[in-house]
Amino acid sequence: MKRKFLLLLLNLIFVSVFASPFNEKLSDEEYESLQNGELLIRNINHKKNISLKKGLFSISDEMIKIFNDLNPKYLAEVIQFKKIEENPDLPQKLEEILNNISEYTGIPYYSERAEKWYNLYDSAEVTETIESGDSKILKVRLEMAPFGTVDETIEIKSDENTVFYIAENDNKLRYDDAIDCVWPQKMKISILLFQYEDNWVLYGIGGVNAPRIPFFTQRIQTSFINRIKTFCSFIFQKL
Repeated sequence: MKRKFLLLLLNLIFVSVFASPFNEKLSDEEYESLQNGELLIRNINHKKNISLKKGLFSISDEMIKIFNDLNPKYLAEVIQFKKIEENPDLPQKLEEILNNISEYTGIPYYSERAEKWYNLYDSAEVTETIESGDSKILKVRLEMAPFGTVDETIEIKSDENTVFYIAENDNKLRYDDAIDCVWPQKMKISILLFQYEDNWVLYGIGGVNAPRIPFFTQRIQTSFINRIKTFCSFIFQKL
């Protein structure tokens, strides 16, 4: 009897651990909040703390590899579950929002240092569009204080049940027009939508590989991480 109970318990543990799209980096409390539909924001600092499980499917593994290769000094995740039954057309809605670059200027951003609200981007325009099959590449120019002009390449891939978005900077970024802080292709933001059981999983991750500069590290970290969190949170809550 005891052996049967132990086997049943081990089986339940096995199912709960391996059925989830997340690994042990995500706590039970965090997973429970996701199941309740809450928006989860994680400042994880290092690639070893990425919570998305490897081996789910090819695009998710591609995303994990991108951020492992980036080796970011600053890293954050934003995650939310939405019921498929209540949101049957969520992939189409997400793709539409991500493609609507001009609307990025409406994203509100709160500066902790200034204790004021600003626009995340002062301007946003598409300079080139390249479409191929299920993939679209957008060349975008953004104005984002205190980093000035940010030229980005955005790629969006989609099918019936999956949307994958990845953006990276094409130019060198300067902080307050005083310090070079990010080199090209060293800032990346990604969003992945996929199905899990009766939920859509919205998974956002953003990271920056930037040098730690004396007296400026905390400011730069706060600026980047808060902007990553702000962008992903706004997109998820707009759905």
